[in-house]
Amino acid sequence: MKFDPDLEAHLDALGNDHVSASETTPIRPDAFVLSDDEKIDRIRENIREIMLTLGMDLEDDSLKGTPQRVAKMYVKEIFGGLHPKRQPKPSTFKNKYKYGEMLVEKNITVYSTCEHHLLPIVGKAHIAYLSSGTVIGLSKMNRIVDYYAKRPQVQERMNIQIVKELQKALNTEDVACVIDAKHLCVNSRGIKDVDSSTVTAEYGGKFKEESVRREFLDYIKLETNF
Repeated sequence: MKFDPDLEAHLDALGNDHVSASETTPIRPDAFVLSDDEKIDRIRENIREIMLTLGMDLEDDSLKGTPQRVAKMYVKEIFGGLHPKRQPKPSTFKNKYKYGEMLVEKNITVYSTCEHHLLPIVGKAHIAYLSSGTVIGLSKMNRIVDYYAKRPQVQERMNIQIVKELQKALNTEDVACVIDAKHLCVNSRGIKDVDSSTVTAEYGGKFKEESVRREFLDYIKLETNF
């Protein structure tokens, strides 16, 4: 590809401003033609080439296994949420006990990766829903967050994906999610603002009402001491 300084400047600006083009993760149609092991083999060689280009001595005992470790981590761990076979199967149940109040699960740990610089996003997600007759296993909410976090992401998109997945599982629009996270692409490079964090929210159904939304946000503020 011919070097285009104007295009590179435009793309770099988009990345630095954390602009997302879509609420769905951009994945090619042939994304899963290769097996996990085949992907690991290819990525290992690419990581090896990057390290050699940077001048690293891959004969050093500390570095010999790095390309393999990074490749395996990419496919099996931090980008494992790209593969639909890893999508959690939500365990839902009839609300037989007629619980009619808001259910909130807060402080769900988020480990994700910024899709613009492939640097970590680390924070907390807080989820709430109002049952329309169905409830979901508590751990499944954590698993849904983890699934959508484990891919190159933009925080706004991740927030929307989590809410849409829960709305589908619970058969209700009454779902909300707030995420508060640090982006190392902001904290450790560029502006290097180590104290800033990013807060995003997605409110569906009754959570668009100010009183319901306020109740949810008040729950998030509660101290959890055990």
